[in-house]
Amino acid sequence: MNIDLSRRGFLKLAGAGVAATSLGAMGFDAAEAAEAAHVRAFKLATTTETRNICTYCSVACGIIMYSKGDLKAGEHAELIHIEGDADHPTNRGTLCPKGSALKDFVKSETRATQPRYRAAHSSEWQEITWDAAFDKMARALKDDRDQNFIEKNEKGQTVNRWLTTGFLAASGSTNETGWLTYKTVRSMGILAFDNQARV
Repeated sequence: MNIDLSRRGFLKLAGAGVAATSLGAMGFDAAEAAEAAHVRAFKLATTTETRNICTYCSVACGIIMYSKGDLKAGEHAELIHIEGDADHPTNRGTLCPKGSALKDFVKSETRATQPRYRAAHSSEWQEITWDAAFDKMARALKDDRDQNFIEKNEKGQTVNRWLTTGFLAASGSTNETGWLTYKTVRSMGILAFDNQARV
């Protein structure tokens, strides 16, 4: 049998053999086995991954949220970890200190989780349902547009403007959502439109 082995390859092989036998002779085999015996399983292995966008600023970094709990079995899913999404083109897995602390923001006891309404001349807020909140917003928009929509200017030119209402869009969404928001707002005639994201 002919073994084609260079002098450099021989020295590498001999060095690895010497190192392995030396470590074994010093008792590291038992230490390695003991270390491997108490290594715990990866804590995110049994979680559900949900991709989203950080809500803090206009950069709109991608995040991955990990939750525990089987929704199909009727369990409540609890958020246990948030990290940057390495596949997201904006941040490539990195997060600023605010984004890194998102889990505390989500789990904060003072975080608003339901819409609230304060009636005119009242100092008290009352919790209302999402359906009620959307109905109130839609009613206010419709009434204001009906009263203040400008179809033609003083020269008789068609302008279709609605100048008494403005719209501010948030950055925590995709480009596609931003495009759809822009088209919806402009189709209603709103000119005062801005978006937090500068992309």
